Amino acid sequence: MENEKIIIGITHGDINGIGYEVILKTLAEPKVTESFIPVIYGSAKVAAYHRKSGDIQGVNMNIINNIDEINPKRINIVNCINDEIKVELGKATEEAGKAAFDALEQATSDLKKGRIQAIVTAPINKKNIQSDKFSFPGHTEYLEEKFSMGTPALMILMNDVMRVAVVTGHIPVSEVPKAISKELILQKIEVLNYSLKRDFKITRPRIAVLGLNPHAGDEGVIGNEESTIIEPAIAEAVKKGITCVGPYPADGFFGSGNFKKFDAILAMYHDQGLIPFKTIAMESGVNYTAGLNIIRTSPAHGTAYEIAGKNMASEESFRQAVFAAIDIYKNRQWSDEIAMNPLKIEPKTDRAGKIE
Repeated sequence: MENEKIIIGITHGDINGIGYEVILKTLAEPKVTESFIPVIYGSAKVAAYHRKSGDIQGVNMNIINNIDEINPKRINIVNCINDEIKVELGKATEEAGKAAFDALEQATSDLKKGRIQAIVTAPINKKNIQSDKFSFPGHTEYLEEKFSMGTPALMILMNDVMRVAVVTGHIPVSEVPKAISKELILQKIEVLNYSLKRDFKITRPRIAVLGLNPHAGDEGVIGNEESTIIEPAIAEAVKKGITCVGPYPADGFFGSGNFKKFDAILAMYHDQGLIPFKTIAMESGVNYTAGLNIIRTSPAHGTAYEIAGKNMASEESFRQAVFAAIDIYKNRQWSDEIAMNPLKIEPKTDRAGKIE
């Protein structure tokens, strides 16, 4: 299992952004592809354009029409969009939105059929991708509709310092208070706890839950969502054997470094969790969609139109997204193997030989 080479699908995202630049820079490193077979869903012509404009060396692609034609020793690219498409660096065009959707559709189709083991998605423009076929605020919601297991998908931003999940995702801030409920928070805590165990091999996860209001409501002075919604959800989770604590005031929690004591943090809304996370981990952060029966990661940044085509984009976040997908796949295999045959795994012992 450790030496297994898995197939990872890579969607090219918005062709006018930095997607191809970070993809090609990542795959240009020979050792990166030693543990997986990359399959880019996009356009060989557009990839060649970005490779030339960015002067990216060492990327030779095997151009194929479908997943059946992959070469396990090469960087594969599935032609799945119109090759006559025009690249307009730094611009949000309707053509680019359609190209992003077409690549995503074919990759998720192969993922659903088990032809690839995970997908890593390059950034899309959430506006120009909208159509009668894609009416979602982002990848997370699109994937939730396709691969839901009956529980909500959970956005987790992570790096080697912290993992931050959110109760509400891509919705206006004005809608957050009415969107959160005891039931939803409890569901998100349960999904997070399960993911920490299965996807990250953490036996007894410790979860911190943030409040909604400044100072976590100050005992009702600045809001009562903490006492009426969040605290009851935490209490219910604790009854179910989940280790979770809160609600914490978000500013003091991050400012004091308290986040280092927990395996994951559950924020109430997008910016509450992502602003501190990206302040610390913008270049190395990974977006992971938990709660689904598939594996999807992405870099924690957007299309970055302002630097598209200037060879200025860092590939670190995309590289980490690839590694995270591989690790999660292997962790799931390990967890599922233990679940099927728990006696096969030898118990841990201390120095005296006693079982821990």
